[in-house]
Amino acid sequence: MVFDSTVRKELARGFGATLVVILTIVITNALIRSVGQAASGNVAPQDVVLLLGYVTLGQLPTLLALSLFIAVVVALSRMYRDSEMIIWFASGVGIGRFVRPVLRTAWPVLMVVALLVLFVWPWGNRASLELRERYQQRSDLARVTPGVFQTSSDGSRVFFVERESLDGVNARNVFILTRSGQTESVTSARAGRLEREGDDRFLVLERGQRNSADLATGDRVLARFESYRLLAGERAVRSAESRSPRTVPTAELLAQPTARHQAELAWRLGLVLGAANLLLLGIALSASQPRRASNWNLLFALLSFVVYYNLINLSQAWVASGRASLGQALAGLHGGVFLLALAMLWWRDHASVTHWPLAGRRRAR
Repeated sequence: MVFDSTVRKELARGFGATLVVILTIVITNALIRSVGQAASGNVAPQDVVLLLGYVTLGQLPTLLALSLFIAVVVALSRMYRDSEMIIWFASGVGIGRFVRPVLRTAWPVLMVVALLVLFVWPWGNRASLELRERYQQRSDLARVTPGVFQTSSDGSRVFFVERESLDGVNARNVFILTRSGQTESVTSARAGRLEREGDDRFLVLERGQRNSADLATGDRVLARFESYRLLAGERAVRSAESRSPRTVPTAELLAQPTARHQAELAWRLGLVLGAANLLLLGIALSASQPRRASNWNLLFALLSFVVYYNLINLSQAWVASGRASLGQALAGLHGGVFLLALAMLWWRDHASVTHWPLAGRRRAR
């Protein structure tokens, strides 16, 4: 049908253009943050691109829902502004008739959003968290770049290594400046290596000396050693799944219905239901007067999007605190928005049926 094909082509063009613009902005911001984290020592420089991919996958469901929502509002607003809606209304097509072509265009995107939220989202969070923790929980010696002075993770030690082996475990000509309270010590050694005992790792220095100074009294102690052993401050990387519900797969959230898991499940399902409800809201919010060329409906639609998604986060907090159950949060918020969207569509449809024919008769006279 000409009506369905026209609306679907309009929505497809708008969705593609909007997604490219929003995705470019988000990727640029994420790249800047990732490079900043790598520069500050929170992420390994070689993992910046990989971390950027994980962050983009995590943001993609929201970006797809927002792009689809904006495409619906912009496409239908353009039809109102160019008086195409007058022709459709005069032909007996109400605003509710636009629901079918919009859903036929959007259902593949909704399926992608559901797959990303339910399956890709926890996997990306788990992989991203393990990347960060693997780098942050490395030993201080493993952080050091040969020939460069570098501070330890807690800021209490400064390291210098002239050269190191390819495995990153053994080093040569190690220099360590340590400050703890009122004590400052300088340790130098010809060689150093890492040894593991359980979850702890120790730095073993060989053939060196240690010069300690008490900053309060000025006393100094010089000691030479053949072997010196100190804790390197590293713990084995633990499973990221035990840290946050965001990294737990959806199947495990259903199998272990704790308050935190139910809250995370409410957020994931809320994103999918919210993306579907936004389509109906977009159809209702796109109505505008042809003689008033303005973008107030788009601004109001964006405000509605922000409020709706903040309510999704609020419902997650309610479920986590025990103020509401999973069913109450989903039915109360998303069921309420669904009924509101249907009521707005009915009102817009009724207004289009009663207003536009009368306006056409007045112009004919």
